[in-house]
Amino acid sequence: MSKPAVVLLSGGLDSTTCLGLAINEGYDVTALSFDYNQRHQVELEAARQVAAFYGVQKHFVFSVGLFREIGGSALTDNIAVPRGRSAETMGQGIPVTYVPARNLVFLSYALGVAERAGAEDIFIGVNAVDYSGYPDCRPEFIEAFQRTADLAVKAAVEGARYKVHAPLVRLSKAEIVQLGTSLGVPYHLTHSCYDPVGPGLACGGCDSCILRREGFEHAGVPDPTRYATSAA
Repeated sequence: MSKPAVVLLSGGLDSTTCLGLAINEGYDVTALSFDYNQRHQVELEAARQVAAFYGVQKHFVFSVGLFREIGGSALTDNIAVPRGRSAETMGQGIPVTYVPARNLVFLSYALGVAERAGAEDIFIGVNAVDYSGYPDCRPEFIEAFQRTADLAVKAAVEGARYKVHAPLVRLSKAEIVQLGTSLGVPYHLTHSCYDPVGPGLACGGCDSCILRREGFEHAGVPDPTRYATSAA
């Protein structure tokens, strides 16, 4: 029988590559997505389509009100999403698109689902090379959460050995695209833009769009993203 695993699936490029990797490695996947009133809610439909593409039988979409209530992020509050920033600028400080403790909360959900499902493997598509300044995308954070998981839940105390997989954390965006392309990852179904225009069109100018576009360009792979006319 396939080994069970929980995969965090936003519907974006990185998390979809992570899902493709887990399935390619033979895991029986439970996918988790989150509705936190994010500006780019179109990613949830992308996540559903990706999960359907892979035939994922268990795909949970959790509603999390915390981030909407505390605000303070351009993804959940009335704050403008930065556009047109250079890679050098992106690496300076923590941007306003940072959502406080988001990956900590998401991994906590994943750990709870994993314990209930009898899964000891959790996959998250964080990436720290093409880095946008998010502290919860660093290897140090993943390592710290791994230690926390070993102490936090009943199953671990009784002998379960959880493993938080972050297979993309040290890859460039181009390397991620190349890896996913080799696995047949359906990038045409994914959505990465922080500030979509019209019916799910990518703005082309936010940090996420810029990193995604450059990733495809440097990988030598055609970019299937639908950009707004003004941003293309």
